[in-house]
Amino acid sequence: MITLLQRVSAASVYVAGQCIASINTGILVLVGVEAIDTEEIARKFVSRLLNYRVFSDSEGKMNLSLLDVQGSLLLVPQFTLAANTRKGRRPSFASAAPPAQAELIYQTMIDAARNSYPKVKSGQFGADMQVKLVNDGPVSFILD
Repeated sequence: MITLLQRVSAASVYVAGQCIASINTGILVLVGVEAIDTEEIARKFVSRLLNYRVFSDSEGKMNLSLLDVQGSLLLVPQFTLAANTRKGRRPSFASAAPPAQAELIYQTMIDAARNSYPKVKSGQFGADMQVKLVNDGPVSFILD
């Protein structure tokens, strides 16, 4: 699993011109599911995301997690994160999970997050989405 975590002051997801999810202070996580990923990995990732310290404390150090600041979590599926871009000029998606597996893993993440924390929103699997965000910092981390 490859994720791009971005600390945001605002983020939203649109499908066919309609806003389907939006958050204010929190983290936007783009999720790429690989063929080797399991539901167990998805649940562990959720715990990691909720507790990853990307928010500043009173001294300006990144010591606070999403749980600490009571921010929101926005999970958005992004197939292209699973691409291998090491060779050539065209990405390879050989390591990406097939759609049915990826959707199951993504839904497992959403369910695990919602069971652990009330402020969770999500994008729509398989949809052509437009994601708008205000990256705070900017702060972005690739977690795999």
